[in-house]
Amino acid sequence: MKQIAPLTRRTLLSLAGGLACLPMATRAMAAQGKLIRVGIMAGEDEDLWRVITANAAKEGLNLGIVTFSDYNTPNEALAEHEIDANAFQHAPFLDAQKAARGYDIVSVCPTYFSPIGLYSARWKTLADLPDKAVIGVPNDPSNEGRALRLLEALGLIRLDSAAGLLPTPLDVTENPRHVSFHELDAGIVGRTLPDVDAAVINTNWALKAGVDIQKQRIGVESLQNNPYVNFVAVNAADAHAPWVEALVRAVHQPATREAIATIFHGAVEPAWT
Repeated sequence: MKQIAPLTRRTLLSLAGGLACLPMATRAMAAQGKLIRVGIMAGEDEDLWRVITANAAKEGLNLGIVTFSDYNTPNEALAEHEIDANAFQHAPFLDAQKAARGYDIVSVCPTYFSPIGLYSARWKTLADLPDKAVIGVPNDPSNEGRALRLLEALGLIRLDSAAGLLPTPLDVTENPRHVSFHELDAGIVGRTLPDVDAAVINTNWALKAGVDIQKQRIGVESLQNNPYVNFVAVNAADAHAPWVEALVRAVHQPATREAIATIFHGAVEPAWT
């Protein structure tokens, strides 16, 4: 997978571990035709995008993969045309960023559904959670809202319906088991699992933290009618560009579907039919 350096010092400093210099072969490709720079999160997605990059090459599309270490920078880099597309987010997250920052970014195709789950290192089932359990949750608006909605779906709390997709602990209207919330950065929650009764963790961060997806998960989201499907996003002005069509075809391949199952150990599922 080709990795390329973004254009500004600000974005360069945000990348996971820093990016290597543009390889000679990639520079040659860029000279022959447009190199499409796709921003993703560092980690398992890098393995997935190696497969998509190979698919794209068969379409005559040259991809350069840029890895990021936080959730905020990929949309900023896309809006500033430092990358051409990104693939790391779901609709509620993008909607919140568009409302806050005015981005003109759109989804062009679904990639996968990564269910957020409730995990515990202390308790085997949801019913085992004690009264006054301490539950770790992500502290950014999108993921915290998603975590609380999961806890509501699991019957632990009730939320004010007016809060929509972005509730906070202040929107909890019923808490019969008197659970409390330990709010932390999404990337840290998984590492605190031994210190809390349970934690709501994004699948990618659970994998990075060494959480046993199958044995330690005591609750999980359903895909049905779920807004948290990940997708490829581009600037609205590029939505109908020919390279976008080729990129979508590269993503929606049997090889991609197989890679999702293998790389994420069955914890993530393709989001296209």
